[in-house]
Amino acid sequence: MGVAGPKWLIRTVLALATCPIAAHASAADGEFFRGKTVTLVVGYSVGGGYDQYARALARHLGSRIPGNPNVLVQNMPGAASLTAVRYLDAGAAKDGTVITTFDPGLITESFASPDVFRLRFSDYQWVGSVLRDVRICYAWGATGIKTWDDMMRRKEFLIGTTAKGSNAYVNGAILRKIFNAPVRQIAGYPGSNEQRLALERGELEGNCGSWSAMPQDWVVHDKFNPLVRFSPKRPADMPATVPFIGDLATNQEQKDLLAVLNASAELGRPFVVAKTVPAERVSVLRTAFQAALNDGAFRAEAQAQSLPLDPVPGEEAAAIINKIYAAPPELARKVKEVLE
Repeated sequence: MGVAGPKWLIRTVLALATCPIAAHASAADGEFFRGKTVTLVVGYSVGGGYDQYARALARHLGSRIPGNPNVLVQNMPGAASLTAVRYLDAGAAKDGTVITTFDPGLITESFASPDVFRLRFSDYQWVGSVLRDVRICYAWGATGIKTWDDMMRRKEFLIGTTAKGSNAYVNGAILRKIFNAPVRQIAGYPGSNEQRLALERGELEGNCGSWSAMPQDWVVHDKFNPLVRFSPKRPADMPATVPFIGDLATNQEQKDLLAVLNASAELGRPFVVAKTVPAERVSVLRTAFQAALNDGAFRAEAQAQSLPLDPVPGEEAAAIINKIYAAPPELARKVKEVLE
């Protein structure tokens, strides 16, 4: 899994060996989708990374689902994508025709503050994720901040976020609370696209986000400077000088906290359905999801849009979620303190 941490988190995931994707669902569920429309609900606004992945998937998923349904994308931003998740429990059809993609930072928040969120992501059924995320915090080039040490010497470093619960908020909270970085997060942006515009206008000095979502124009013209990465894995096109946050930890408590706080990044671009969707139908969707991601046309389109792929099957995603919620209560309390 590539996540360092205590034994409860880093045990080998056996879900794929013990719970393989069903090769053949029942005929009834296999034909259920004929003549229907499947909606991919995106928890953020148009133009961001979640939206790009969903729209690319939508163009290929329908042909892989028995019955060849239409597949549409609906944007439902709000509360760091929590609005789109709650929609699954509210007005959405619970028959498998509504699939939500959301910010997995919400998983960490729900684990730390169950009394506030009143939901567990282990209660949803996981179709899968298109990417194990590599997240970074970075500075806009015009600020003159080039390294972690440059940022730490600042009196204040302004970055953006949508709201508490987003992965960007979690990343910023790690900098503020664990490393005492001079970070101030400005909330209220609908999505990453609006935050990029704020950077270009000089309203923000930096941000935290997915390396895969960095605009190619920014990468090619060195418009931003990565300060730290939140995954031990470093993409080939990321500068070797960008430190891993775990290597900056100076004690075991910090390392344990980082293991929980960074775990949800393994599910960087997740897709889930309501818990009441019949199991056979979930199997159909999981099989179709994997088939679409393995399709040469989809992969060519993703490459053309600079959208990296590192899929997580639904069973493995569910196993990762269960391990997060299995963390000791005392560790959950400390995680909550970081996120407040």
